[in-house]
Amino acid sequence: MTNPDDTIFNVEREVEDKVGKLYVLQGNKPIEVKELHAGDLGALAKLTDARTGDSLATKAFPILYGKNEISKPYTYKAYKAKNKDEIDKLAQALARIGAEDLTVKTVNDSENRQMLIYGMGDLHLDVIASRLLNEYKVEMILEKPRVAFRETIRKTSDVEYKHKKQSGGHGQYGHVKMRFSPSDDMTVPYEFVQEVVGGTVPKNYYPAVDKGLQDCCAKGPLAGYPVVGVKAVLYDGSYHPVDSSEMAFKIATVGAFKKGFMAASPVLLEPIVSLKVVVDDTNTGDVMGDLNKRRGRVLGMNPQGGGKTEIVADIPQMEIYGYSTDLRSMTGGTGTFSYEFARYEQAPADICQKEIEAAAKEEA
Repeated sequence: MTNPDDTIFNVEREVEDKVGKLYVLQGNKPIEVKELHAGDLGALAKLTDARTGDSLATKAFPILYGKNEISKPYTYKAYKAKNKDEIDKLAQALARIGAEDLTVKTVNDSENRQMLIYGMGDLHLDVIASRLLNEYKVEMILEKPRVAFRETIRKTSDVEYKHKKQSGGHGQYGHVKMRFSPSDDMTVPYEFVQEVVGGTVPKNYYPAVDKGLQDCCAKGPLAGYPVVGVKAVLYDGSYHPVDSSEMAFKIATVGAFKKGFMAASPVLLEPIVSLKVVVDDTNTGDVMGDLNKRRGRVLGMNPQGGGKTEIVADIPQMEIYGYSTDLRSMTGGTGTFSYEFARYEQAPADICQKEIEAAAKEEA
């Protein structure tokens, strides 16, 4: 039995807390009571250290209950504060909501310069936005998230680039001849190989060339996405005993990379996820048809028993957006799905063109 002003022990965090008022809840109406007994469902006000899932007991009998299995959120959107001066306020409010609701998760997607919020469905995310506005007085804007594309090349190019600048005093001189080709290793941005003969490019400038490649691969010349799977070979060039410098060779490398990359049949790679959908047997046809529309490839179907079937498919990550709502509509709310990243594949030409045009508009 628990009474007001009792001291309870948070077994999870090993701290004590004072019980304030006790309530039972009827809808959204709290009714104050004098005590709660074993088996009662009640509410305690103003607990300072308790979080969702913690076990509360007495210090004399510290019972640690098993953790509930929390569903993993797969629906996500990009978000931002409507007013820039409320960014910190929004972050604090989301942290509090996340402590209450463990199916809410926020992620800083630095690669695409966006903040992501994960939930159990589009409606769940809309409810969070409504709570932020009504309870915390901060407005959150939800948007379609950007997808983490990659850039690579399909052919070989051989380029030469000379950086030469004279402006009084010491000038700048860097000259490189380089070959670019696919490395067939999509796990690393680039592979740098030196095949210079006769010291036409001194060894002390090799690190500058490497740094130039590193900077270029962070933001590719096609649409501004990270570059993967490129082999860069420095095989010749020239230098000036006075005007050459590490910066000059770095600038020359950047110019050579942009020129060589665009001449080697550049393409965009899109992330592919492995998707598993569990639905009633009667809904398998509709779900598979929808996956085909989303450019998905159905790999198999596994009977789950109880009239359920698991559909396994590979599907572009960008086609997952809005899937929770569509699946709920197709299955009357009974379908569930999960996915995980699988690999990168070359994106279709029309998708590539849209991303390139969007990047060009942002640069303009």
